[in-house]
Amino acid sequence: MSENQFKSTQEYVASEQLMSSVNIAIALQKPLLIKGEPGTGKTMLAEAVAKSLGKKLIIWNIKSTTKAQDGLYMYDTIQRLYDGQFGEEGVNDIARYVKLGKLGEAFESEEQVVLLIDEIDKADLEFPNDLLWELDQMEFYIQETKRTVKAKQRPIVIITSNAEKELPDAFLRRCIFHFIEFPDKTLMEEIVRTHFPNVEENLLNQAMNAFYFIRDIRDIRKKPSTSELIDWVNALQLGGIAAETIQSKLPYLGVIVKKDEDLEVVKHYVH
Repeated sequence: MSENQFKSTQEYVASEQLMSSVNIAIALQKPLLIKGEPGTGKTMLAEAVAKSLGKKLIIWNIKSTTKAQDGLYMYDTIQRLYDGQFGEEGVNDIARYVKLGKLGEAFESEEQVVLLIDEIDKADLEFPNDLLWELDQMEFYIQETKRTVKAKQRPIVIITSNAEKELPDAFLRRCIFHFIEFPDKTLMEEIVRTHFPNVEENLLNQAMNAFYFIRDIRDIRKKPSTSELIDWVNALQLGGIAAETIQSKLPYLGVIVKKDEDLEVVKHYVH
């Protein structure tokens, strides 16, 4: 097993299974693909891994318009043309106009980094396949400068997906996969207490009971997430809400329920 061993941090409580998946991916030098419903801490995991291992975190946020090339490098032909028109010095040095993307930054780093490729399923279907060579071989070629960028230290790669679309089989074969289950009450209490160590026990219990009740309502379209429970507990504390009134009155309901139709459904079940 690698000397890099991920453990829960003060801010991020990970299950034993999740810690095991992270450490196996590090040991096998394979990307770790993380799925789970929104709000289960997929993005925060990469921050926790970087902090736990004392490494720099590089984040590549994927959008619907993102191409694999964006993560490698960009060649700024327009700036070079502009500089040429105004007689700037060094315009013949093409390397000046090549800017590395996030993957390129991770490869060029002298020390091992954690690279987060966040929400890979937002891009088009070809995006994951277009990265297969780079993630396998840990290198890419810059056509304009005839230079190969090879990873000085193989980054720890964490990839998140909200399962908006299926990822290609060829890509999945190269990853270690972990699905983050929504925390049960025991783990959730531990998570909330990392944020609010002095939270009053009855208030926390009442808030969690109401929270899981709402999540279990069949007709809810957007189930409240962990981050929303944390915000709600904070609001309840700041508002000085009496614990015994939480389940009957559901104060500050808009902190955890974010859709009009869901508010109506919850109110129907409560009243």
